[in-house]
Amino acid sequence: MFKNVAEARQLVSELVPGLQAFEGVEKALCPPFTDLMAVSALLEGTDIGLGAQNMHWETSGAFTGEISPSMVAELCRFVIIGHSERRTYFGETDETVNKKIKAAFSYGIIPIVCIGETLEEYEAGKTKDVVSRQLRRGLAEINDLVRLAGPASLVVAYEPVWAIGTGKPSTPEGAAQVIREMIRPVLAELFDADVAQATRVLYGGSVNGKNAREYFTQTEIDGGLVGGASLKVADFTQIVQAAAF
Repeated sequence: MFKNVAEARQLVSELVPGLQAFEGVEKALCPPFTDLMAVSALLEGTDIGLGAQNMHWETSGAFTGEISPSMVAELCRFVIIGHSERRTYFGETDETVNKKIKAAFSYGIIPIVCIGETLEEYEAGKTKDVVSRQLRRGLAEINDLVRLAGPASLVVAYEPVWAIGTGKPSTPEGAAQVIREMIRPVLAELFDADVAQATRVLYGGSVNGKNAREYFTQTEIDGGLVGGASLKVADFTQIVQAAAF
């Protein structure tokens, strides 16, 4: 929840030239709903995608304050679903995540599905239980949708809650291990081995310009879901550069 329209225009205007310089890496910005129109105009003609931070699963109706998938689809290619802050502060559950993912597929929006354990769960050794449950319930009954649309239609973001905004990120090796040993096996179980390997799995949690390359050299990590560092032009540009090389 950062940047009003004027501030978003300023930030994106400064970001675009630097991001455009790097080819061979997919880039997307996910601003607040109120900024989507303005940012969409600034990204027109670029290779930078646009995403929403959340959405409801119903097409329309008496859901005051919510944004429907049809509204998101007018402007966005991506939507973040199940972010840890939505789960922690706004009652998001694996079941509502599942409804939103199905709605995203119905409208051709690529869901960026967030999963991850809290500090308490991490210290209790429950990482595997948590991420496996979130994947199985969140991705339930979408096998045919993924097969029809292809593995590029789904993105998974592993964001250990204890690492978000704390300055204490998971180690690159630790994050890669979770993806390799816990996330991709469940994806293979839900879909098949080929889809599991082809599905992009991002890491999110205190990624910045200084540590990004360490994460991206891990073959299991396909990119980053960037939080605070995306508000800093130099930092975010450096992260994209690390992904490009």
